[in-house]
Amino acid sequence: METLCKTDRTALVEACRQGDRSAQYELYRLYSKSMYNVCYRILNHTAEAEDVLQDAFVKFFQRIHEFRQESTVGAYLKQIVVNEALNRLRQRRVQLVEIEENFDMPFEAAAEPDEWEVSHVRAAMMKLPDGFRTVLTLHLLEEYSHDEIAEMLQISASTSRTQFMRAKNKLREMLSQY
Repeated sequence: METLCKTDRTALVEACRQGDRSAQYELYRLYSKSMYNVCYRILNHTAEAEDVLQDAFVKFFQRIHEFRQESTVGAYLKQIVVNEALNRLRQRRVQLVEIEENFDMPFEAAAEPDEWEVSHVRAAMMKLPDGFRTVLTLHLLEEYSHDEIAEMLQISASTSRTQFMRAKNKLREMLSQY
């Protein structure tokens, strides 16, 4: 597959601003698979992930005139995708429980076996409760900081860290069954 350099993507963005449908399709083609994966990891539901992906691209193309190219197209689009997925989760009323700042979570440093299959990890992640899976996905896979996650989910950074630790522990527990 051919990759486009930044100038080519800048030209695509400019063409999209002019309403060029083929440029819109090309940006969609370039980013839809990775953005779908972000949606799916957060939502854990195929149809919802597809809906959110489409909504995010519509919003992206509606707001393309606001894109100042201070970041990459992918980063700008990813922020829209994550926000749309989180909004969908809020519609489901995902509850992340606020905890006390001084809460000490016992952490068992279990050695992760080398033989864990990617498919087992993926399957176990999808079985996590929405709150755990969301924080784990945003921090571990999408590389958002706990402060950023806290702002997105409207929780405290300590709640984000605790949810992350609980999610990791629950994931280890689930994987130990394989």
